[in-house]
Amino acid sequence: MKRTNYISWDEYFMGVAHLSSLRSKDDSSQVGACIINQKNRIVGIGYNGFPIGCEDNDFPWEREGDYLDTKYPYVVHAEPNAILNSSVDLEGSKMYVTLFPCNECAKLIIQSGIKEVIYLEEKYDGTPQDIAAKRLFNAAKVKYRQLDNYHLKVKTNE
Repeated sequence: MKRTNYISWDEYFMGVAHLSSLRSKDDSSQVGACIINQKNRIVGIGYNGFPIGCEDNDFPWEREGDYLDTKYPYVVHAEPNAILNSSVDLEGSKMYVTLFPCNECAKLIIQSGIKEVIYLEEKYDGTPQDIAAKRLFNAAKVKYRQLDNYHLKVKTNE
């Protein structure tokens, strides 16, 4: 008899994005992304962190203060990391991401050829960056949807 309580593709790929987010050293936001091609094969994974070659201890992790003393000018978001970590053509692929993309990431997602974004949380809903991202996705006909009923738990040793 076949098992019936297995996870869906959406849960599986969001689980990979969620697991990837746990690599982030950011104390306030851990974001992960997973790109799959049209054959449901993983072709890119990323999380938010500093660029390769930039030592984590040499840059700030703060959210507030003088711009250059915060993480914002230095951190690479999960979405571009996943795109850059891929070595294949992303045309027609999907991205699973734990947080709805900002407008800067939306531009990169569109340029890379990704056609659908499935996200878990939308904590910046209604902000100018969120509105701009949705305008860009709508204009480029990139579908986006929130994943409902995601119940997968990733166990850690914490």
